[in-house]
Amino acid sequence: MEIIGVLVAGLIIGLLGKFVAPGDRDNIPLWLTVLCGIGGVLIGYYAAAALGVDETKGIDWIRWIISIILAAILVVIAATVTGRRSGHRV
Repeated sequence: MEIIGVLVAGLIIGLLGKFVAPGDRDNIPLWLTVLCGIGGVLIGYYAAAALGVDETKGIDWIRWIISIILAAILVVIAATVTGRRSGHRV
């Protein structure tokens, strides 16, 4: 993969991962969202290969779905680790 391609895909996948993350757990800064997206793309690429997903000439939908799910998981983990809350206190 190219560096520019990974960055662009990481931005898109990170935002999609933030969108599908459950509840208010996705309250993290944009730069951390992009890092989670890049991590999701890289880990998803290798996880799909390990699961036997074949690379095709077209769009590899299964590979992208795996990347989005992994990015969402990374967004939730990043929100938990950074401890940012939505601002409502009881």
